Amino acid sequence: MFKRSRALASVALVAVTAGLAAPAWAETLQEAIALAYRTNPTLQGQRAQQRALDEAVPQARAGLRPTLSVSASTSYRNTSSPVPGVDFNGDGIDEIPPSRETTESDSVGATIAVDQTLYSGGRLARGIDAAEASVRSGREGLRSIEQQVLAAVIQAYVDVQRDVEILRIREANLAVLRRQLDESNARFEVGEITRTDVSQSEARLALSEADLAGAQAQLSVSRATYAAIVGQAPTNLEEPPALPGVPADFDTALDIGLAENPNLMAAEYDLQAAEARHAQARSAYLPSVGLSSSYGAATSVSGFDLSDRTNTFQAGVSLSVPLFTGGLNSSRVAQALEQANAAKIEIDRQKRSVLQGVSSAFAQVVSNRSQLEAGVAGVSAARIAAEGVRQEQQVGLRTTLDVLNGELELRNAEINLAVAKRNLYVAQASLLSSMGRLSGEDLAPGIEVYDAAANAERVRNRGALPWDSLIETLDRVAAPPVTPANETENAPIDTQLDGQIVRTAPPAQ
Repeated sequence: MFKRSRALASVALVAVTAGLAAPAWAETLQEAIALAYRTNPTLQGQRAQQRALDEAVPQARAGLRPTLSVSASTSYRNTSSPVPGVDFNGDGIDEIPPSRETTESDSVGATIAVDQTLYSGGRLARGIDAAEASVRSGREGLRSIEQQVLAAVIQAYVDVQRDVEILRIREANLAVLRRQLDESNARFEVGEITRTDVSQSEARLALSEADLAGAQAQLSVSRATYAAIVGQAPTNLEEPPALPGVPADFDTALDIGLAENPNLMAAEYDLQAAEARHAQARSAYLPSVGLSSSYGAATSVSGFDLSDRTNTFQAGVSLSVPLFTGGLNSSRVAQALEQANAAKIEIDRQKRSVLQGVSSAFAQVVSNRSQLEAGVAGVSAARIAAEGVRQEQQVGLRTTLDVLNGELELRNAEINLAVAKRNLYVAQASLLSSMGRLSGEDLAPGIEVYDAAANAERVRNRGALPWDSLIETLDRVAAPPVTPANETENAPIDTQLDGQIVRTAPPAQ
């Protein structure tokens, strides 16, 4: 544990140290995603939570199987009773005086009992349905967490790239301004410019040094964030590849989001689980049938000898019909109904959330693509302008301030371009995440994909017995049907625009 803490501390130290020379090897986005996919604590913790949730199914199916119990008892009995005196002569005087008689006895016993549910009115079957739906919902929740982690990896990756580029721009600007100050001092000494021009160069140089310090600090922050998410400090990051599957059409993106968004799919599975629990609550009104048998033996103990052993065997079938529960069953049914109604409303909320997420992300993609195109043109124009102002200054057509302003505009344009590249990539990742298409296997082909369904299938039939399917089939006979929540009773259900999704695509730019 101590060694691991030392290792993590070393990673953090490397991550926050600015100005370190980059290693000779390069790191790709696919490598960063693969490492985070294997080691990110948030993702690993959610997988463990899902494996815990998988156990709900074998727990629900355990009701199909018999229960076996053994009980043992031992007792000690001491009895003291009065013994009357005896008058042999009839003279009223007992020749044998009254006394007390004490008897002692020890006994031991053991019983083994078996109970098997034959029919529960659907309680077991609907409980299994609810557990399986909850597991599928949890699986979608795991996929949502996976997308959040991968989106964070992508953002951290391009943040480091952006800040490295900004730091390079700041360093280049500082070198240019130092040369400009040296040139201004030389021209001041020969009387070509005034002291004001020199002071302007000094002021811009001081501002550039402050900007450089800020860029170094921001890069340290981005490196630390990268190390926390990915699990190692960033090296020489390569240019990320184009994200696969980014749609060019808003309607296509929204249709995919409404069909594949993990939060929406989890809400739909939650509704299935809630409706199954509502049917399970209604099954309490139905009779239940069970089979029970027991075998026991009891004996008295005298010293170390066993005597008077009694053997008992009992077997029977029981039928239980609920007649009156003081309103408990009806209250549970009403509670389960409202929980199903809430689950249905949650689906509408998730649909709105998908609409908002896809619309916002698509608008950001469109806007940032336009900003990137403008940024490329702006850098080209600012570079030509800066070079022209410098040449014009040499022939006396421009002042020192004009040159300084030209350099400032060029550096700002280069920084805006770096920011626009980062923003477009993050917006595309956000769009894929809103659609439910930001997966590890798509971003890093060849990655060892974690299969949550495999563990659920592995534990589903833990402890199974040959007659499980027969008992389950019998329990589904006459079981309360699973009814859609808003059709069960006349319960008020808020719907979103009569269940319709209003598409508000951002204007094309």
